[in-house]
Amino acid sequence: MILNILAVETSGDFCSVALWRDGKIDECEKLAGQRQSGLLIDMVHELLRDCDMPLAELDGVAYGAGPGAFTGLRVACGVVQGLAMGIGKPVVGIGTLLALAQSQPPGVERVVCCIDARMNEVYHAAYEKCGSAWTVVQEPGVYAPGAAPLPPEGEWQGCGNGYAVYADVLRARYAGRLGGIDDGAHPHAREVAILSAPILAAGGGCAAESAAPIYIRDKVALKTNER
Repeated sequence: MILNILAVETSGDFCSVALWRDGKIDECEKLAGQRQSGLLIDMVHELLRDCDMPLAELDGVAYGAGPGAFTGLRVACGVVQGLAMGIGKPVVGIGTLLALAQSQPPGVERVVCCIDARMNEVYHAAYEKCGSAWTVVQEPGVYAPGAAPLPPEGEWQGCGNGYAVYADVLRARYAGRLGGIDDGAHPHAREVAILSAPILAAGGGCAAESAAPIYIRDKVALKTNER
């Protein structure tokens, strides 16, 4: 079955768009900061135009569902809902920490993901690859870096900017369990597309109006007495 999938990812500082066409991926990415809402639609239209892919020929739309920056997650979800609703196609939300694990090189099969969640916390999850699919070892959650869950014994790959922002704390926390650290890794639409493909191929996904971000926490800022 030939699939055409558009994927977007705006959970952090980067805004990325990818087009999956039967396993071939075209992509673009920009350092956006807080400008995702002003960039994403234009990036989508530019990619589809450059690839000569009419919106109506998409079989599904995927997005980085979270966790991540609240505004970025809402931007991605809202844009995807509008696009999918207009063409009557399903939507797939992919966890940003899972997309982060997928970004690691072939051969890396046990990953502890940590993304800076601000407010002196990290978004954390651990995954292990079984064949071509990932198994959740530790569900996504938000923790103080020094209290992040320890994965089972053995060698793991650390990835995500949490390892750069809280380098000393996380390295101490996971001492003896990390075979390597990729602190420059960030979620990308490319991995969102890859992970959504088998879901859509199996007839999965949800209606556009059912798509929603995954926030994990409801609090977006510290009170003055907490700073």
